[in-house]
Amino acid sequence: MNMQTVEIKAFVPARDFELSKQFYRDLGFEITWSDGDLAYLHAGGASFLLQKFHVPDHTGNFLMHLLVVDVEAWWRHVQSQRLVERYGVRASPPEDQPWAIRDFVLADPSGVLWRIGQNIGGPQTAANSESAAS
Repeated sequence: MNMQTVEIKAFVPARDFELSKQFYRDLGFEITWSDGDLAYLHAGGASFLLQKFHVPDHTGNFLMHLLVVDVEAWWRHVQSQRLVERYGVRASPPEDQPWAIRDFVLADPSGVLWRIGQNIGGPQTAANSESAAS
């Protein structure tokens, strides 16, 4: 029996599908496939499906986490693309979290909240290394 997994993707809701697709392009994602209701987006090894679907209670409670190699580079990109000003979204600068990740928060035009961060070491990373070595 082969229980190996290949990929998991979230279906991210979009209030304005075209606006959201452009926002994610500007954020650094590539759209490799799209139709009128769904788009496949990826950046490096990370991907998700953007869907033309919006229920305010659902969208307002939707959270994505993107782990990157260089969080400061992503933050500089967000600033250089002027995503906050251009899309009327909110963002907060990177800060170290107690769970050993340095991240920043960015909301998309629909209100989906993203935490984009990188591992910075600490007890959780050490524990993960120990369990991987076992």
